[in-house]
Amino acid sequence: MSSTDIARGDGTPTARPMAQTAVISGARETPAAASAGEETVRRSGSPASVRADLRYFTSELRITFFRRRNQLLLLVTALFPLLIGIGLKVAAPQGGGRGGGGPSGATSGAAYFSQLAGNGVFLTFVALSLLLILVLPMVVGVIAGDSVAGEAGYGTLRYLLAVPAGRTRLLAVKYATIAVWAVAATFVVSVVALVTGVALFGAGPVTLLSGTTVSLADGLVHVLWVTLYVCAAMAALGAIGLAISTFTEHAIGAIAALLVLVVASEVVENIPQFAPVTPYLPTDWWLSFDSLLRTPIDTYTLWHGLLSFAVYAAIFLCIAWARFTSADVTS
Repeated sequence: MSSTDIARGDGTPTARPMAQTAVISGARETPAAASAGEETVRRSGSPASVRADLRYFTSELRITFFRRRNQLLLLVTALFPLLIGIGLKVAAPQGGGRGGGGPSGATSGAAYFSQLAGNGVFLTFVALSLLLILVLPMVVGVIAGDSVAGEAGYGTLRYLLAVPAGRTRLLAVKYATIAVWAVAATFVVSVVALVTGVALFGAGPVTLLSGTTVSLADGLVHVLWVTLYVCAAMAALGAIGLAISTFTEHAIGAIAALLVLVVASEVVENIPQFAPVTPYLPTDWWLSFDSLLRTPIDTYTLWHGLLSFAVYAAIFLCIAWARFTSADVTS
């Protein structure tokens, strides 16, 4: 299938399928035209429509993962667990203290550090706990904030809407790409942390936070579940970023707004006077993956966290859809 290169803001040519870069007339693509386009897609036949969706999705994945800025972002993300592991290894002979009291997140963090000296598998949990504060949200926020606002700012959004595909399809592909990126970034942190931890601290039977000792294989299964839990949290954050991205043509503004929201939520969590509202904040359940490191698993906390992610994702995807399908696209 032939393609046309569309220059992005960083100067990197972006390969788009020819059907997606057809020239459109007029200054805007109206909601009525978008609805007509969706009807055309529905009449086009299921197999062809599915193939077109898959081609579009793979095209978006290529653009996202082969863009130099994003590759550098993943590389820097991978360096953090390595630096954390080296730093903890250097500091270990000076004493590793036992965790005291404090908020549940801080208590769990202290427990991870105390376990790390005996088993490098726990570096994964340490790295995820530390990077969830800002680094992982920033990595996901860059892609989510750039998803729609970036296309509008680069002047390529009208071209994407030229083909009779519909705005809902475009939004669905954008969010699927954000979710895949969130999963990839989270697994990069987990895998690099696991390899670094095993290399620096060794590996063996894993003692969970509840005091139960499980085999190394079972410990790795817990690592997988924890990683998937964090993936769900970052996918929900991606939905918030996508919604914000539909309200502006400036990607940097959408990214900054999302990061301000994350920081504000984390600050409010640490103010006792706001305790009644903290369970409803988007970041409150991020560190609740420690429920997976106990036997029996704290299913109450686990399911509340997953439900929170699902609700946030559903609400903000609906906001993104309502905004994107009703707005005039002039860029």
